[in-house]
Amino acid sequence: MSAQPILTRKENRIGFITLNRPEQMNTFTPEFAEQLDAALWAMEKDDEVKVVIINANGKHFCTGIQLDQFNNKTHTEYRKFLYGIDAFYHTIAKMTKTTIAAVHGYTLANGAGLAFAADLTIATESTTFGTTAINVGLICLGPAAPMSKVIGRKKLIEMVLTGDMFGAAEAEKLGLINQVVADDQLDAAALDLAKKLVKKSSVALRIGKEGLNRLYEDAYDRKLDIMDDMFAAICAGDEAEEGVKAFIEKRKPSWYQE
Repeated sequence: MSAQPILTRKENRIGFITLNRPEQMNTFTPEFAEQLDAALWAMEKDDEVKVVIINANGKHFCTGIQLDQFNNKTHTEYRKFLYGIDAFYHTIAKMTKTTIAAVHGYTLANGAGLAFAADLTIATESTTFGTTAINVGLICLGPAAPMSKVIGRKKLIEMVLTGDMFGAAEAEKLGLINQVVADDQLDAAALDLAKKLVKKSSVALRIGKEGLNRLYEDAYDRKLDIMDDMFAAICAGDEAEEGVKAFIEKRKPSWYQE
């Protein structure tokens, strides 16, 4: 029997959600996304949990959606698929519990989106971020939603349309993450932050998160759905199919120009 793609545990009022597809770089599949969303809601409903840490097993945090999922779907099928894949964006925004993402290695595409959607984010010095989907003929519109709360329009357009990767120091400078730590200090740093928050009033944490979210949100759920609707249109097109196929075959796509 294959290992569970999402692992959970709780300790001293801290919940832990661990991405557990290390051999696949913790990429998203429908099962993975469904279990992640269910784990988030379970932590939200657990009165013994005050703070949730999201981390990952393996060399990388998450490199996005598994590319073999992008094949032989209609626009409508892609729309349904992406709504399920991106459910965590809605859930984290709705949760009253504070979430902390502890990320390392490649944190790309939907992996970057998960890191940036969390309330607080700690990354190792060697973490590499990127909204890289455009490099295979897709586009990181889901991750753009939480990013748009933090960075300006010009920088957001640059990052999503170039697909360039950037390090943890740049992410911290842009305000996309809170803290950069040595590679061997990630777990300790995330735990220290969670312990600090656990000591606070549950009511104050809940009301504080809701109030701060309201400062930045303008129909956030609707914006996310619009992003997925537009992404679905790209996924169903010939250039996306060619881009994904070329990446898997380790060659340049036919539409690529030097």
